[in-house]
This record gives sequence, C-alpha cells and structure tokens, in this order.
Amino acid sequence: QVQLVESGGGLVQAGGSLRLACAASGKDFSQYAMDWYRQAPGQQRESVATMFSSGTTSYSDSGKGRFTVSRDYVKNTAYLQMDKLKPENTAVYYCHGWGTNYWGQGTKVTVFS
Repeated sequence: QVQLVESGGGLVQAGGSLRLACAASGKDFSQYAMDWYRQAPGQQRESVATMFSSGTTSYSDSGKGRFTVSRDYVKNTAYLQMDKLKPENTAVYYCHGWGTNYWGQGTKVTVFS
C-alpha cells in the first residue's frame, strides 16, 4: 500500500519556523517530483513548492525566499522548511507525488500574530 504521511505541522507565532516532513512508503518516489500544496479555509488547494528528482526546485510567490524544499532519498522523505511564517500561511499542507494520484492526509499549520 502506497502512503504519503505528513508531519510537523502545529501552532507557531508569526516570524517563527516549521519543518514539515512527508514520509513515503510502499513506493520509491526518488524518480518522481514531489509537490507541496496548501489549502486554507474556504480556499482551493494551491501549489506551494516542487522539488524535481534532478534537484531543481520551484516555489510559488507566497513561499519564495522563505520556504525551502528538500528530500532525503534514502529515507524516501520530502521536507518543507518554512521560515518567517505569516498568519496568511495558515492552512493544511499536503504532499503529493507529481504526476500521480498519491496525496498525504495533510498537516495543519496555524500561524498566529
């Protein structure tokens, strides 16, 4: 059974940091790009960042300069480091295997001012 399991969300004050993790099991995702998405209350799910298997990264405007994606191919795990968080970053964050139907269950991030 293929699973993506996110962790690392929580409650953080504005200006703080969180590191989200997405642990994959049941499939080797090393040849796939991994996406991070977020969904804020009442909003559509939107892309935050992507890391391709080549190591190339791409960020949405909301995360550029403050968010960093990385991967540990041995652990089959992707990470999203979020720094200088803002209240508008409050959302449920999901990881996704690019080009697949595999999604994690999401991890909630709440940023308070």
